[in-house]
Amino acid sequence: MHHAAEHLKEKASKAKEKRALLGPDIDLAQFVTAAESEGRLGPDGLLSLPENERRTLIMAGLDPEEGSRGGTFFQKDASVLHCRSKQPGIEVMPITEALEKHAWIEEYYWKLVSVDADKYTAAAEIGLHNGYVIRALPGVKSIYPIQACLYIGKEGLQQNVHNIIIAEEDSELHIITGCATSPHLKRGAHVGISEFFIKKNAKLSFTMIHNWAEDMVVRPRSAARVEAGGLFLNNYICMKPVKSLQMYPVTHLEGEDAVARFYSIIVGSPGSEYDLGGRVFLKQPGNRAEIIARTISNGGKIIARGHLIGEVPDIKAHLECRGLILKGGVIHAVPELEGHADGVEMSHEAAVGKIAQEEISYLMSRGLSEDEATSTIVRGFLSVDIPGLPAELKAEIDRAIEESDKDMM
Repeated sequence: MHHAAEHLKEKASKAKEKRALLGPDIDLAQFVTAAESEGRLGPDGLLSLPENERRTLIMAGLDPEEGSRGGTFFQKDASVLHCRSKQPGIEVMPITEALEKHAWIEEYYWKLVSVDADKYTAAAEIGLHNGYVIRALPGVKSIYPIQACLYIGKEGLQQNVHNIIIAEEDSELHIITGCATSPHLKRGAHVGISEFFIKKNAKLSFTMIHNWAEDMVVRPRSAARVEAGGLFLNNYICMKPVKSLQMYPVTHLEGEDAVARFYSIIVGSPGSEYDLGGRVFLKQPGNRAEIIARTISNGGKIIARGHLIGEVPDIKAHLECRGLILKGGVIHAVPELEGHADGVEMSHEAAVGKIAQEEISYLMSRGLSEDEATSTIVRGFLSVDIPGLPAELKAEIDRAIEESDKDMM
């Protein structure tokens, strides 16, 4: 290990858990970290998995046939079962392999996320299972999205992963990552560290779809650095129940004209708690940032945060959080704007409410039933126009909304 385990445990125990800010504390001792190792999948790849597991993966945005994907990474519990890139210039590999074979990975490993930030980051270092490295070489543009899946099949497992994503100068990289649990699994924990590096004039779109079991605890910790002229597009979709999700990615716009856009679509179920958002530091002239969240509560608790920090003149940033309460629950929007210079241009809008009865009545007058009218309004509410998204990824988001709509109603 690159850091002394005992030192990390001590730091983590001393670290102040910001419970008021970040939701409930979780006792990791209730989970196990040992998992049996499995061999790689055969030549059929994901198609060799049982049908019910393939169905779960499809619900998390994966294509088991891989026809519309430029590469695949599939990890089950602690084992990487399938890993390949189909496009020259785009590398896909397990992080344990990268740490063993490639000296350059040290320039990125634990460089944006602090290893001693809290007990979850410490757990990922002390008990690392695996994770992926996806890199687009300079000037290479991904034709199809790369797909990655972190899958949990063992009951009560705490899966610890570390991912590094690099879009080198002038490259374009599109990733869809699905996190899911076996159809039979009830309880587990996922601790995921992700570090994103968007180099000069590069473009990275990262779309994450979560499809967890109802008693899952999920603790992602991620950060990004965007250089001059770079674009980081980060989409997050979670429409299935989860016991506790807590994530607050941080992005640093380090170069002039760097841009970050965060889009989240959340549906909260009874008994589920979500504390999520994002923070963007706009550090150079020409920086642009946008954080947009659409949330629906069907009896869950959702805290939607956003924090934009404009450090210099000539930056633009916008924050938008809109929530619908359909069947009880709580939606708490926490928008923050912080301007540190003359000439910053920052705005936010937040709204929490219900579906207007007149909208339902209008659609019913056009021949829809009440359920159909409600469903139509909900789908329209969740449908966010995300500029710069490839057609394949937009189709996946639309499909995820369509699938979840059946459960919501």
